[in-house]
Amino acid sequence: MAKTPINYEIPTEMRDFAEKSVEQAKKAFDGFVGAASKAVAAAETQTASMQTNSKDLATKAFSFAEQNIGAAFEHAQALVRAKDMQEIFQLQSEYLKSQAAALQTQMKDLGGAVQSTMQKAASEAQSTMQKATAEVQKAAAEAQATIQKATSEATKRGK
Repeated sequence: MAKTPINYEIPTEMRDFAEKSVEQAKKAFDGFVGAASKAVAAAETQTASMQTNSKDLATKAFSFAEQNIGAAFEHAQALVRAKDMQEIFQLQSEYLKSQAAALQTQMKDLGGAVQSTMQKAASEAQSTMQKATAEVQKAAAEAQATIQKATSEATKRGK
């Protein structure tokens, strides 16, 4: 006894619904990918800014080191020209006082720069996170609207 193959044809409405569902899911996914891409780009911008700020701090610290080494060589030259021990003690005392003042000024300047850099970085990080959160929330809302629309259309067709 030969069996007749059963023809399982998918109705046109069901194929149309499936196609729209896939398109809507892709649209929702693209929204999430777009939001994620913007968040990554913002993070990269923040990272570049931090690198610039770090470079500025390193340059400032290097400049201070150069100044201090220059002062040390000048002091050494003055010491070798000293005529007696009293002059050496005088030069040493003046050098120590001037270097203490210079170091205090340099540390204050460097500390202010570090504090400013950290405040700027914190502000930029907060701004980046707020933007990324807003983008993700927007994408999520669009995806939810797309899903609700698809569900509503499916419900209407089922009736």
